[in-house]
Amino acid sequence: MTDSAMLKFKIKKSGLKMTFIADKLGISLNTLSRKTNRKAEFTAREIMNISAMLNLTTEERDQIFFSNG
Repeated sequence: MTDSAMLKFKIKKSGLKMTFIADKLGISLNTLSRKTNRKAEFTAREIMNISAMLNLTTEERDQIFFSNG
């Protein structure tokens, strides 16, 4: 399950806008918001692309997208 707080922190820290991220993922801002707020799951491709956009380490990616918390 996605660690929403950590993901939002990393997005804010990156300086990227949610609209930019949604556009790069090929999804609507509403869909990105739903996924960020744990109302829908990210696909593997989306996780890979977000990780690259935010320059996440493997550990950060796993903590954000694959933690059980």
